[in-house]
Amino acid sequence: MQIRLFKKEDAEETAQVIAETLRLSNSKDYPEQYIELNIASHSADKLIEAAKERHIYVVCDSDRIIGTGGIAGYWGSLTESILLTIFVLPEYQGKGVGRKIIETLEKDEYFLRAKRIEIPASITAVEFYRKMGYDYKNGNKELGDELMYRLEKFR
Repeated sequence: MQIRLFKKEDAEETAQVIAETLRLSNSKDYPEQYIELNIASHSADKLIEAAKERHIYVVCDSDRIIGTGGIAGYWGSLTESILLTIFVLPEYQGKGVGRKIIETLEKDEYFLRAKRIEIPASITAVEFYRKMGYDYKNGNKELGDELMYRLEKFR
């Protein structure tokens, strides 16, 4: 298994990883319409555009992309960052891939410069992120309007 920075040529396969993960893993927690809107917001074109403003990584098993994750400045802040678009194919979940993504993101310059890191966590993944040291922002355990929990970690 190898983790590396996303390249434009990875966009289509990475979008497929996100779509498959949403449809298989997140469908137990979210309605189909929500899943399909989320897939549309992570198209290959949108990933290429996002990579201009954030660092996106992909995890490869041989030549196959099996996971992805990104980090960016939080609304332009130099002291806060945000983790985004973290997905692992269902057949690789529970095998340390997500942990490897988080560990890589936590070595990225956006993480290292930040005093606070936020992550919008799905219902499906919230407990994983909590195991990785993220906790509810301001102690608020309520789902936000976008049906995500807001978690944070301080450095």
